[in-house]
Amino acid sequence: DDELQTDGNRSGHFQNGDLGLAPTNEDVIRIIAAQLAEIGDQFDKEIQARVVNDLVQHFLKENLSKEEIIQHMSRVVRELTRSIPSDMEQEKAMLVLAMVLTKKIVNTVPSLLHRVYNTTVNYMNQQFHNYIVEMVSA
Repeated sequence: DDELQTDGNRSGHFQNGDLGLAPTNEDVIRIIAAQLAEIGDQFDKEIQARVVNDLVQHFLKENLSKEEIIQHMSRVVRELTRSIPSDMEQEKAMLVLAMVLTKKIVNTVPSLLHRVYNTTVNYMNQQFHNYIVEMVSA
C-alpha cells in the first residue's frame, strides 16, 4: 500500500471506517512492526552522519536514475549489515537498516521525502518482498 511505518503504528488505508486487514493479520503486523521499531532504535544510534550525508548527496543528484540510487542504497545497507550482531537474520537487519536510513535522510533533508520514500519502497519490494510475506504469514 506504499506505506512505510517504523514506529509500530497502524498503516494502511481506511475503507468504510475499517482497516483493510483481517483482525488477526493486523495484530501480527503490529507485533512485527513493534519488533522492527525496537531494532531500528538500536541501529539508529550506530549509523554515522557521514553515511547519511553520502546518501543525501546521491538523492540530491537529479541526473541519477531510480535504479542507480537503489543500487547505491543497497550497497550502503549491505556495508552497514556487516557491523550488526551475527545472531540477527540478515534480511531483517537489512530491512530495518533501509527504514532507519530513510528516516535519517528525510530528517536531514525533508524536501527529499517523496524521492527517498519511493526509492525505499521500490528497494524493499525488490529485495525483501518474499521475506516480508514470510514474516507476516509465520
